[in-house]
Amino acid sequence: MKAFYITEPGSTAIGELQQPRPETDEVLLKTRLIGMCGTDLSTFRGKNPLVSYPRIPGHEIAATIVEVGSSVPAEYQSGMNVTVYPNTHCGKCASCRRGRTNACKFNETLGVQRDGAMKSFFTAPWQKVYRAEGLSLEELSVVEPLAVGFHAAERGRVTAADVVAVIGCGMVGLGAMAAAAARRATVIAIDLDDAKLSLAKLAGARHTIHSGKQSLHDALGELTDGLGPDVVIEAVGVPDTYRMAVEEVAHTGRVVYVGWAKEPVSYETKLFVHKELDVLGSRNSLAEFPAVIETLAKRNFPVAATISARVPIEDAGGMLRKWSESPQAYSKILVEMDA
Repeated sequence: MKAFYITEPGSTAIGELQQPRPETDEVLLKTRLIGMCGTDLSTFRGKNPLVSYPRIPGHEIAATIVEVGSSVPAEYQSGMNVTVYPNTHCGKCASCRRGRTNACKFNETLGVQRDGAMKSFFTAPWQKVYRAEGLSLEELSVVEPLAVGFHAAERGRVTAADVVAVIGCGMVGLGAMAAAAARRATVIAIDLDDAKLSLAKLAGARHTIHSGKQSLHDALGELTDGLGPDVVIEAVGVPDTYRMAVEEVAHTGRVVYVGWAKEPVSYETKLFVHKELDVLGSRNSLAEFPAVIETLAKRNFPVAATISARVPIEDAGGMLRKWSESPQAYSKILVEMDA
């Protein structure tokens, strides 16, 4: 069977692997679509410290069940289209003992710490497999990144009384916007790209700010009566936006970091104390897959509009290179595994 590798920074290859067989509690899955995300781009660029090479990427998954193990529940049937929760947990670390298994100290995410699903077939424990009748393959392939955004809104304790500013209109940021809008919050989208800001409107943002054309501070002030947003969700992961979040959030507000900067960030630390901020990290997702699936089933998210490229596995390497050269030019990239 085919497998796509990032062999080293800047290099990719198509290889051959033996098709796996499922254990008694596993399902054998035929990969149909894989979404490429910023983590994959960082791996390709050699900027992901969690990755060793060569690595098969792929954790945004749409797949079809081919075979089930003998102890898999009967509701999992051959021919069923599904998505997969890509993370593991140890059950013993401090995070797991608190029930926050998404932040397991020893987590291994598909395509990051272990080989992912960008190959013809793979196996997964049935407990990680999510059925979603009525969703298209495209919709299934975006469940995981949207769930990361949904988790960020949960971490920010977003309510209907909040003004929520989301920095970054990638899939995770759009997921955070959709989740905040579903909670009836007032959502402000911030980005440097007009097309992505248009997507944000479709995802639930009431207001948009192009931070390259407008004064972000002045625009936020106008939209919040000078108070600043109650919650700022940072979904970019660069030093400037890390600082921006604490500078612009309201006094006693909440800052949620989803993206993580690849270099040290210097802060004016008095803002943390003077504003008495809640500064929160948000990692992966916990129990958000069902909520995302429900949102997609109601057609409350513009999946088709987010897909900016769709390529067969043979062209995935070239697509990564194009994306690396022009990161602002793409929103969601899908790789077809069974073309």
